[in-house]
Amino acid sequence: MLLRLLNVERWIIRKLALETIDLAKDPYILRNHLGSLECRLCLTLHTNEGSYLAHTQGKKHQTNLARRAARDLKETQLMIAPTQSNIQRKVFLKIGRPGYRVTKVRDRDTGKEGMMVQVHLPQIKAGVTPRRRFMSAWEQKREPPNKAYQYLIVAAEPYETIAFRIPAREIEDEADDAGYWNWSHWDPDTKQYSFQFMFRLQY
Repeated sequence: MLLRLLNVERWIIRKLALETIDLAKDPYILRNHLGSLECRLCLTLHTNEGSYLAHTQGKKHQTNLARRAARDLKETQLMIAPTQSNIQRKVFLKIGRPGYRVTKVRDRDTGKEGMMVQVHLPQIKAGVTPRRRFMSAWEQKREPPNKAYQYLIVAAEPYETIAFRIPAREIEDEADDAGYWNWSHWDPDTKQYSFQFMFRLQY
C-alpha cells in the first residue's frame, strides 16, 4: 500500500512538472544519441522526460542548482570589472604564458581525487591578484564542446590566460573541509599562486 502511494505521488509530481516546466528552456538537459536524457548539472542519466523532471525536483538537483548559483555569483563579482566612468581600466601588454606545475593528489582515507596547481608569475604587475574559475565545455569557444570535460582558467595580468582541460566532475568548495584539501594561496613575495581542489565522490 505504501509503495502504491509513493508511486502515485511521484506520478503527480511528474505530471505537474510536465505542465509547468518548459524543457526547451532548461540549460542542463541534453538528449544523447541513444535517446536518453542527461542532466549536465548532476551528470545523471534518465530514460524519459518524466524521470528527468522528477529528478529536477529532487534534493540533489536543487542543491547543485544552489551551489552553481552561488559559484556563478562569486565568479561574476570577481571577473566583472567596475563600470564607473571615473575608474580607468588597466591595460597590459601580454608577455606570454606563465610557468606552471600540475600534480594529481588523492586522499588515501576517502579515495577522493584532485589536483594541485602551482603557477609562477615573476613579472606579475603590482597590485594584481591572480584569479581562477571553472568553465563548462559549452562556455569555452576554442574546442568543440565535449560533455566529458570542463576547463580550469587562470588569469594574471600581464600574462596570457591559461586553461587546463579536466574531467567534468563536480568540484568541492573550499568551505566543505575548512581548507584542508581545498585551498588557494597567493604569495606576493615569491610570486607563486598555488591552489588545490578535490572532486566530489560519486556514489
